[in-house]
Amino acid sequence: MIEHSPAPVRHARPEDLARVVELVREHTAFERAAPPPPDLADRLRGLLFATPAPRLGCLVATVGDAVVGYATCAPEISTWDGAEYLHMDCLYLTEAARGHGLGRSLMAAVATEATRRGLTEIQWQTPPWNENAIRFYEALGATPREKRRYTWHPEA
Repeated sequence: MIEHSPAPVRHARPEDLARVVELVREHTAFERAAPPPPDLADRLRGLLFATPAPRLGCLVATVGDAVVGYATCAPEISTWDGAEYLHMDCLYLTEAARGHGLGRSLMAAVATEATRRGLTEIQWQTPPWNENAIRFYEALGATPREKRRYTWHPEA
């Protein structure tokens, strides 16, 4: 059984970056995606720690001193609603850390981050085959929206 402190989620610190990158690598493998770029740590360092008010937020779940999961989020805009929302780009826990309430703790921290930023909605996606995540999110009261996500890298 995993035991964790009363506040198992906190904002990432620069010293967490190497572990967060390891977790991102695990996450991409879990989702059957391409691995992250080799310079991910440098990219994230700039996005998370280079400005006094970074757009990207990174929350980490901890067990004792060990970082066992993360969630990242940033504000986005819905033209249809004419409003900003918080987009949760990633939520990942190591396999051993799942099922112990840390996912709910991460989601609560993401909700707190939305409130801190003055945002009233959070949106995210999960692969359609990830039935455990779907059950988890629906147990929170989240509702799915059917869309297909595309990526495009137009040449400069």
